[in-house]
Amino acid sequence: HTPGGVVFHLPMEKALLSGDTLFKGGPGATGRKYSDFDVIIESLRNVIFHLPPATRVLPGHGEETTVGEEAAHIDEYVKRGY
Repeated sequence: HTPGGVVFHLPMEKALLSGDTLFKGGPGATGRKYSDFDVIIESLRNVIFHLPPATRVLPGHGEETTVGEEAAHIDEYVKRGY
């Protein structure tokens, strides 16, 4: 959610350390003055959601989820704008 932010894919662990980029229920911290919702959505669509659906998403806060669970809701995230 910040310029230069990264996520870490651990293929051997079948996990993604997503920090604040992706939470259970959508992208994170998109309303900050330094955040760019469109960039986050682009990263989700073009990078993260191309990972295997069973990849565990371990966010910086809250419950874990999977890439497949969150990818299924991308249109909802875009529509609500956060």
